[in-house]
Amino acid sequence: MNVIDLRSDTVTRPSEAMRRAIVEAPLGDDVYREDPTIAKLEVLGAEMTGKEASLFMASGTQGNLIALLAQCARGDGVVLGKDSHIYNYERGGLAVLGGLMPLLVEEREGLPEEEGVFGWCRSANVHFNPAKMVCLENTHNRGGGYAVSPEKFRAFAEKAWNKGLRIHLDGARLWNAAVKYDVPLRSYTDWVDTVQLCLSKGLGAPVGSLLCGSRNIIESAREWRKVVGGGMRQAGVLGAAGIYALENNVSRLAEDHRKAALLADLLRSGGVDALYGEHSTNMVFLTTRGFDRSAPELSERCAARGVLFGGMGDSLRCVAHLDVSEEQIRTAAKIILEEL
Repeated sequence: MNVIDLRSDTVTRPSEAMRRAIVEAPLGDDVYREDPTIAKLEVLGAEMTGKEASLFMASGTQGNLIALLAQCARGDGVVLGKDSHIYNYERGGLAVLGGLMPLLVEEREGLPEEEGVFGWCRSANVHFNPAKMVCLENTHNRGGGYAVSPEKFRAFAEKAWNKGLRIHLDGARLWNAAVKYDVPLRSYTDWVDTVQLCLSKGLGAPVGSLLCGSRNIIESAREWRKVVGGGMRQAGVLGAAGIYALENNVSRLAEDHRKAALLADLLRSGGVDALYGEHSTNMVFLTTRGFDRSAPELSERCAARGVLFGGMGDSLRCVAHLDVSEEQIRTAAKIILEEL
């Protein structure tokens, strides 16, 4: 059976060209800072984000965690959106390993609500965890792949900085936002202290993320990476895939956005409530409202016919990526509508 996998953009496999880059990569011991391929990748990441340095990480979760550990002390408060990836899907690492206090706020249109964020910026008091940092997410996963515009993002960041907050950006899919608005990555990264960028989602690399920031923060992050077991030896086999992804797979993200929009249009034509709007990117969320099937039933029946997608609460998430063609998108929509 030919499977159409719409569960996530993490399911992609390296192309033949990427595999050749992996095989041909010059290698060294990265713990000794002797891997030339990782060094090249980290320079590329720093240049693209306008930061002084970057550090290769095994995953986005590791990158987010280490960004917090490198900038906050035990007992500090970290302001998080209630729907953020860091709060919902990273196993509470900031509390378990960092002793950091999540300070939760509501979110709207991809950003934490300002009133909630700045409400945590209280005067010094022995009873309170001081709010040290706010974490943002762009594009926003549970927000439907919502891409916050550069203008709106900058306005929020300036207010946060003025309140004395540091800013970490979970930019796992930040390239999707940059491509959506046709702007350089620095349109976002200039307004944060640190940013984590995934190479293994829409860009198609098999493993890895970059954490970018000032030289001092990245040196501290390097120590914390060692603490959590993230130091790798001949990591250039992974770094080569990341370099290939950055040099070849960024602009093509627009194709994924078009495929997601097509899927949403096809589903809507069949009466399905599909969430996809002007700020959406490569994700389509749908519900089974108005039909006899529940979301789990639909997922199970479609999986039996080779169409896979993920669940998120009462919604189902379909993610377009480089390993799914337009023809497969049309086939997936047809099967979903037939099963409804």
